[in-house]
Amino acid sequence: MFVCRIKMYYRQMTVLQCLPEIFLLLALLLVANNLQAASVLTLAEAEQLALAEDPAVVASRARAEALREQSIASGQLPDPKLLLGMWNVPVNDFSVSREPTTQLRTGITQAFPRGNTLEYRQRSTEWLGKAEESITQGTRLQIQRDVRQVWLELYYQQRAAGIIEQSRDLFQQLVDITRSHFASGRVSQQDVLQAQLELSRLDDRATRIQKQADIQRAKLGRWLGERAWAPVDERFPVIPSPLSREILRTDLPSHPIIEAANARVEARQQLVKVAREQYKPGFNVGVQYRKRFGDNPDNTSRNDMMAAMVTLDLPIFTDKRQDKQLAASQSLADAAIQAREERLRELQRMLDSEYARWKRLGEQEVLYRDNLLQEAHANADAALSSYQNGINEFTTLMRARLMELDVRLQDIRIRVDRAKAAARLLFLAAGETDALNQPGEAP
Repeated sequence: MFVCRIKMYYRQMTVLQCLPEIFLLLALLLVANNLQAASVLTLAEAEQLALAEDPAVVASRARAEALREQSIASGQLPDPKLLLGMWNVPVNDFSVSREPTTQLRTGITQAFPRGNTLEYRQRSTEWLGKAEESITQGTRLQIQRDVRQVWLELYYQQRAAGIIEQSRDLFQQLVDITRSHFASGRVSQQDVLQAQLELSRLDDRATRIQKQADIQRAKLGRWLGERAWAPVDERFPVIPSPLSREILRTDLPSHPIIEAANARVEARQQLVKVAREQYKPGFNVGVQYRKRFGDNPDNTSRNDMMAAMVTLDLPIFTDKRQDKQLAASQSLADAAIQAREERLRELQRMLDSEYARWKRLGEQEVLYRDNLLQEAHANADAALSSYQNGINEFTTLMRARLMELDVRLQDIRIRVDRAKAAARLLFLAAGETDALNQPGEAP
């Protein structure tokens, strides 16, 4: 009894002595897991990096800022003109005092454009600036949509590679089983060769999947640089269901693409008003001071003079100028309206197509989750059991295994394609910019 107590005491002391090492090991494992989690590329991180300093967005912002500055300048009067010169100088001796008409003239002239031309030009440029601001928003949405598409496709390739790797172990077991059965005379050599062939084809499929993954990473590299080659988060992103088709269709006119088109139409309408103002006369106003030299016959100094003048445009012959300019501006305004209508119809077509795709893929997703995955797995297990008992042929077993593999890959493909369709619908909604930045669900 005493000896047993001594042994238990030493065992407890050994455990207590090892506690620091155990805690250190747990801490190292926790740090390693955190580092691994931090190294994976999530969809939210990909979006943030892509939108941080994308050249297209920066360029669009610069154009919008330039148009805002230009709109102020386009509403200002032209610079006044300074006049300075000598008039009526005799060329035989260039004397400025001999002739009474010789003058030194200095003056200033200000031009006033026709009607409200400046106001309408300024408004036109302001609308172009608003159009560029909407283009900036649309560019951000397009980049976000494209990043989501590429990231989701990369997610599929990575998950498919994992499924292929898991299936390879099963196919390797089939090769071993057929070789064992061939050694015992239960199967022919053709079964062994077919098993090895299917294993090689599986390796070929894995290589093709890796090639597609590299292509998607190269596409991501356009926005993310070297970060695009990090492992993709294995959690499937949670994507909210889009609003109803009717609500999305009603909100389409407020999409940045359509708002930009609306702004272009308004800019063209202002230029039509500018063309109408050209039927009004413009005018120049000037003031001059005229300095004279020399004396009068009575020895008095010649008087200096002043002049004021107004110059008017006379838009009399308008058929070859103003009429043509007005017709051209109206045609360009009509073209802008038609371009807006074309873009709206294109967005409506995209909405109908993507919504139908998203809905049907949802039905397929439920079918695979509730039926096909379980049925394919059960069929493969039953085929293996029957083959081992000598009931089925090897081709039946191989067909069942390949069918299970295809069903698993198709299940991931449907989920990814539905997520892509949802991402495109979110682009059309133009408001759910953070919809895909929620925590993902386990694969």
